[in-house]
Amino acid sequence: MLDEVEKCDPGDQKLMSLAKSIEYSLSTHVKIEERLFYSRLKNDAEGEDELVDMYEAYTEHDVADHVLQLLKKGRKPDEKFKAELQVLGESVKHHVKEEESTVFKIARELLTQDERNKLGDDWAKARQRLDAAKAPGRTAVPRARKKVTRKKR
Repeated sequence: MLDEVEKCDPGDQKLMSLAKSIEYSLSTHVKIEERLFYSRLKNDAEGEDELVDMYEAYTEHDVADHVLQLLKKGRKPDEKFKAELQVLGESVKHHVKEEESTVFKIARELLTQDERNKLGDDWAKARQRLDAAKAPGRTAVPRARKKVTRKKR
């Protein structure tokens, strides 16, 4: 989708549909990645360098989120809108390269193959839940609340 942006001219309505698809895909990916993957690696990071790499990954997510928020403001798909989508694409592509060279290396050091497999399974389930919650005409099923009992005084 990010490469498709390059092929569009400013004013092309396809930019709007691409922006919506990119926003959904990235926001769900980031949500799952931070909850299941990054949090685990950050907590288990060994040493300053690994921790800096993890915070860099979080920061790159924040930058992408900032640009996504700009795109959600309901503007026309003009030159500025296309430029923001292009910057988002460049940022995401850079992030993927960094992730593949540093974050995945940390994951291979800190997580066993079984843990990585379980993480993949958990990721797929989380994605299915988010997709189901976003499906047209469906509402998200609220999670059961934990019953809180209070001590009698």
